[in-house]
Parts: sequence; structure tokens; C-alpha cells
Amino acid sequence: MTQPQDKASLRPSRTGSRIVADPDDISRAMRRLAHQVVENVKDVTNLVVLGIPTRGVPLAQRLARNIGEIEGVTVPVGSIDVTLFRDDLRLRPSKALEQTLIPGEGIDDKIVILVDDVLFSGRTIRAALDALNEYGRPAVVQLAVLVDRGHRELPIRADYVGKNLPTSLSENVSVHLSEIDSFDQVVIQSAEESTGGME
Repeated sequence: MTQPQDKASLRPSRTGSRIVADPDDISRAMRRLAHQVVENVKDVTNLVVLGIPTRGVPLAQRLARNIGEIEGVTVPVGSIDVTLFRDDLRLRPSKALEQTLIPGEGIDDKIVILVDDVLFSGRTIRAALDALNEYGRPAVVQLAVLVDRGHRELPIRADYVGKNLPTSLSENVSVHLSEIDSFDQVVIQSAEESTGGME
């Protein structure tokens, strides 16, 4: 159950920003994604859910929990850092590596669902696919995202989408999650206001 939040805390502080998903919207989207996974994946006992840091990790945990509640099982969940596998690494500011945590049974012959907050160019997902090769050979790899904002640079498509959000290249999409930011919210901001939401 999503905790009630003060409406004032949901408002971005800068002019020109707009909220496109509140806590209830995000909760509904994650439940819908879980039901879609259950319908599509015939054997959820062979499922592994991996979040892409940073905000893909709590989303993966929520998705795995929701699937588990629907099916009455415990879905293994972990994380996979893609930093060293990006093709634009030299163009980005240096950052600390994030945690990679592969569940004990590994990913060989498993149905792996990668989870991220925003799907944009597709480069993060391409890097995640390369990173997966370091840890095993899944039977199937699928992608679940909270937001698909378009503007793909690579032929990558999400299997499960919480919200399709048409945007311009001059806008950024910022996802806030209670596990990291103390509140749930998706906001569109002009590029000069935020550097978040870029992939």
C-alpha cells in the first residue's frame, strides 16, 4: 500500500516542470506490469528479476514482490551494474561502480527480466545485455520499464511498459522513488532545469 504523502511534497519546485505520475499511478503501473509478466511467463518459478542501478533496483524489488504476491512464490531479485559496459563511458563524468548482485541460483537457463526506470536511447539496455554475458546464459531476456519516453537510438523495445510518455529531446524525465528519494513521482522537466532521466 502506498503511503499517503503531502501534496505539497509532490510539486516540483521549478517553473516549467510537471508531474506525470504520482505515488498511486506508480503503484498501479507496477501492479499492472506484474500481472502482464505472470500472463506472459508461464513458469514464474524459473524467473529472475534484475534491476539496473540506480532506480531500476527498487523497481525490480517491487516488481518481484508483486509477482510473488500474485503467484504465491518468492521471485529471486538482484541488480546488475552496466557502467563498464556502456559505449559512451568516455563521454560521461566518472562515477563509482554500482553493486551487481546475482541471485544464488544464477541466470543460466532462467527467464531474466531486466528492470529500469526510464527507457530512452536504449544504450543502457544494450550495456545491460553485454553485462549479462559475464554472468551466464539466460534462456530468455525481457525488459520492463516504468517509463518509455521514446527517442530510441538502438533497436531495443521494452516487453513491459508502465507508462508511455512522449517527450521532446529538450525535456528530461526524472523518476523519484521512496526507497531513494523518500517519495514516488515522475516529473518532466526542461533540459536546463535537470540533468536527470537521461540514458
